[in-house]
Amino acid sequence: MLENLINLVREQSGNVIQNNPAIPADKNQEAAQTAGNSILATLQGALSGGQLNEVLGFFKGGGSAAPGLVQQATGNYAQYLQNKLGLDPTQAQSLAEQVVPGTMNQLASKAADPADKSFDLQSIFNQLSGGKTGGIDIQGMLNRFGGGKLDKDGDGDVDLQDLKSMFSGGGVMDTVKGFFK
Repeated sequence: MLENLINLVREQSGNVIQNNPAIPADKNQEAAQTAGNSILATLQGALSGGQLNEVLGFFKGGGSAAPGLVQQATGNYAQYLQNKLGLDPTQAQSLAEQVVPGTMNQLASKAADPADKSFDLQSIFNQLSGGKTGGIDIQGMLNRFGGGKLDKDGDGDVDLQDLKSMFSGGGVMDTVKGFFK
């Protein structure tokens, strides 16, 4: 998957990395690879940090559904560009903003497209979780949690507010009745 993600970075970044005078030519491959690593590390950190809803939301709706994850990955990549390649903070942030958000949106789009086999959602989650999601139907989970069945307040996530709404105004009985239809 990492190789596919690095290829996606190359596609999305076009000449942004290749023709950037601030990045030495012999560091272009490393710069593209690190962009992919920054994205994976951000998603992995979010998943291991209990942000399942944010990661599912990202894959359901792309970067617009998880702007915090996109910002974090962009910041991680900008930090790398500063620390390892010596770019000044403005250059690094500008380059990261040109590469990471578009790449992440394409990643979510490709993972959601059943016709595109370059990124399989189940494989992505298996890699992000270190193989711990092998027996879990990630696509089914994405459909259930992101599909509005449990999102009672319609805000795009399943949280305490949704639980509260189930217990107010007969919501529990409606939920229980739904199991017997």
